[in-house]
Amino acid sequence: MLDCKFHFISGLPRSGSTLMAALLRQNPRFHSAISSPVSLLIEQMLEAMGEDSEHSVFISTQQKRAIVQGIFTGYYQPQADKEIVFDTNRRWCSKLPIIKDLFPYAKVICCVRNIAWIADSIERLLRQNTFDISRLLGSPAERRTVYSRTEALMQGDRLIGFSYNALKEAFYSENSEMLLLVDYEMLTQNPDRVMKVIYEFLGEDFFEHDFDNVEYDEPEFDNKLNTPGLHKVRSKVEYKPRTTILPPDLFDQFSNMSFWTEPSQSNANIIINQFKETNLLKFLSHIPHHPNS
Repeated sequence: MLDCKFHFISGLPRSGSTLMAALLRQNPRFHSAISSPVSLLIEQMLEAMGEDSEHSVFISTQQKRAIVQGIFTGYYQPQADKEIVFDTNRRWCSKLPIIKDLFPYAKVICCVRNIAWIADSIERLLRQNTFDISRLLGSPAERRTVYSRTEALMQGDRLIGFSYNALKEAFYSENSEMLLLVDYEMLTQNPDRVMKVIYEFLGEDFFEHDFDNVEYDEPEFDNKLNTPGLHKVRSKVEYKPRTTILPPDLFDQFSNMSFWTEPSQSNANIIINQFKETNLLKFLSHIPHHPNS
């Protein structure tokens, strides 16, 4: 059993999760990296212990819990010297009950971004690697045009669609207070202030991060997906406005999907869109809603 605490990074693709991991890993007390296989291993293990297995009658709920706990222990044994481990995966938003059961104290940092700009970022990356057949898309038909590409990625079991649905599930769930949604633009425009909010949310002492030297790259992983640059982080954290390369109708179609920007039936914590010169706690927009009260 490891002595370290676990927190999680999840949310939407192309929304700053790699940047978040790169920043957090600057703290010598922390371990963080790009997407790990832990959540997938848990899915596969639970399937193997499920009712379709003739051996399921020999495996109690307590044993299942211990086996899942053992996945964390085994995978993160090399990081046993760290005080806090951040596991990154978009699947975690769909697994809050497991997190809550195993690690009742755990928090989930959810990186979010306007869906139109996520689609724009992926399309831009695909065009930069025009001679590579990205494994993000499964067939020639999906790869033909920007319309077929974005339609494929928005399907419920694909890169954008799954993570969007999982985030929505978590946001409106009974465990939503575990979440802190961090908007990509806010992170890149005001990294120091955003990181202070994150440390306060985690209940940890603040660490002075270097926002001018945040290099991080996983070329071997990206090359396996035939999508070079997917997880490359620029050395300086800064916001660079640009013009979209999506057709106007596609951009408009996706630009109004940011459900987290409106008050709702959620206890999720959200870094608000406009910083105010007030108490630091104002940077967290906590939206309790009790329809039966």
